[in-house]
Amino acid sequence: MNTMQVFKSSLLSGVFVGIAGFGYLAGRNNGIEFESTREMFGSILFAFALLGVVNYKLLLYTGTAGFITRHEKVRILQILLGNIIGCWLIAMLARCSAMPIQESAQTILESRLNVGIWRGGLLSIGCGFIMTTAVTFARKGNNLPLLIGVPLFILCGFPHCIADAFYYMAAPLAYWQQNWLSILLFYLAIVLGNFVGCNFYRWVMGSNPE
Repeated sequence: MNTMQVFKSSLLSGVFVGIAGFGYLAGRNNGIEFESTREMFGSILFAFALLGVVNYKLLLYTGTAGFITRHEKVRILQILLGNIIGCWLIAMLARCSAMPIQESAQTILESRLNVGIWRGGLLSIGCGFIMTTAVTFARKGNNLPLLIGVPLFILCGFPHCIADAFYYMAAPLAYWQQNWLSILLFYLAIVLGNFVGCNFYRWVMGSNPE
């Protein structure tokens, strides 16, 4: 792929994740009585994004980071940027919703910051590991690990840097103005943590998971 193709593909991946994030936040406010049930319902909806990304063969940071070579560092940053822009487009759409999407996004953002930068970065390693495992199986035609893995990392509280990009940008601007430095530092930590988790298998085994 050339630079423009990488950008288009990664932007569409970000749109998929943003839509799934929208659905996840909507699922948290759909009148289901028990919080744990709402969480499970929303996390299952989130699998839509990864199924779309894999089956359209789009570029997602956490679906690509575990397979790149040392010469593709610039490419992975291009993918991350495209994913974030795609999420931003859906975050702007979420601001048009009559549902309390911004409030739900702020709740998630607050819970992330309460975890702290170091613990957040470490927890995000788990998400990266699950993502690379799920994508490895999906590339072989087995989507079941995607359907299981996505709810798994959500219920475990493992941050996913692209999903979090949507939550952060959907949160009220006033909250950003008060906490922008903490948000950016936390985000950098989970981007790095996701990368470590995505590459954990091949660093240990000395070869790609495929």
